[in-house]
Amino acid sequence: MRLVQVTVPPGERDTVLRVLDDYEIDYVLTDETGTRRYTAIVYFPLPTEAVQDVLDDLREAGLSEDAYTVVMAAETVVSRRFEKLRKRYEADENGQEQVARVELKTTAEDLVRSVPTYAILTVVSAIIATVGLLLDSPAVVVGSMVIAPLIGPAMSASVGTVVDDGALVNRGIKLQVFGLVLAVVAAFVFSLFVQAASLVPPGLDPTTIGQVRARLSPDFLSLVVALGAGIAGALSLTAGVSSALVGVMIAVALIPPAATMGIGLAYGLPVVALSSGVLTLVNVLSINLAALVVFWYAGYRPQNFLRREEARSQTIKRVGVLVVAIAILSLFLGAVTYDSVSNAAAERQIRADIADVLAEPAYQDVTLLDTAVQQSDQVIFHQPEHVVVTVGVPPGVDPPDLADRLDERIDASLEGDVTVEVRIVRTVVAN
Repeated sequence: MRLVQVTVPPGERDTVLRVLDDYEIDYVLTDETGTRRYTAIVYFPLPTEAVQDVLDDLREAGLSEDAYTVVMAAETVVSRRFEKLRKRYEADENGQEQVARVELKTTAEDLVRSVPTYAILTVVSAIIATVGLLLDSPAVVVGSMVIAPLIGPAMSASVGTVVDDGALVNRGIKLQVFGLVLAVVAAFVFSLFVQAASLVPPGLDPTTIGQVRARLSPDFLSLVVALGAGIAGALSLTAGVSSALVGVMIAVALIPPAATMGIGLAYGLPVVALSSGVLTLVNVLSINLAALVVFWYAGYRPQNFLRREEARSQTIKRVGVLVVAIAILSLFLGAVTYDSVSNAAAERQIRADIADVLAEPAYQDVTLLDTAVQQSDQVIFHQPEHVVVTVGVPPGVDPPDLADRLDERIDASLEGDVTVEVRIVRTVVAN
């Protein structure tokens, strides 16, 4: 619910009241004596989804640009006429609450008011994310997302596009680029400091850390996360609800991969930097695309007809550019997805081959303890190149040619050359 305050210029009182009476809206009218620019101020409550219709009708009825309007949240309204209007809009909108265009625009602008604060929070968030990644701590990584202020620029750019506000679009795009570059640079500098100060073990390989490794193989599921974050962010603004938790979701898609990219650059690992960089770029484009589509589908347009056509043209162009860019980057995601599926299938086949060989009579005393499959070092299209099989045998038993037998079987199944290493552990079972 909203409480609307409209100032009434001289000669426009009847115009304003006629529109309110047509809607059967309860209102309070007070005379204004403090300035000659306005003769009265009218206050009236509205369902959230009715605000834009009433404001548009007031302008179309002749309310001049000199009049200013204030829209405030209202907790409770007790009025039969208000309930009647609310039920009518619930029936028309299927119960979906949606804020007015002016309120949406104001909210988008307010999400990033202070650039210094935005920059400081981004740097702090990136540093905390870097700490979480290097410590392999999911809790710390999640904590970094809570303070990341990245929802504002993404939503601002999309809102500005659908309402034809070029300044808001440019501000949103610039702040997104600035924020992501700042996050990568902060992670890069902090990672260099960590190495120089020996805060991590010398010779640490970030690719062995689970939290880092999770950002090195972006697949199509990563795209789903980013699209979901963009949709949730847009819906939180259109419904006029708190965007704090949704901001965390958007940070999930942006801060950890950006920090991973900084770590990769600091450690001189181009594979890490490239993979996480692609993931970051795909996510930011997907968030913008999803938000743009949601805002347009929700019906947000400029009030002026000519500006509507311009907004429609700009929205179509930007959606097209985003779709093409995501499609190109998705070739990488598709390759990673295919690579992941292929590797999983190859590993299953290797384990099945090992089980089949050990089931042969010659190896009846051999017990499989562990299997480790090492992949090649390419960015994508990995191949199994080394298999370490650890088996247990009783004292005095030496399994005949087990390494050669496994190597022959696995090479035949995968149609390639895979090195097989067998480690034998003497096992004793006490009765």
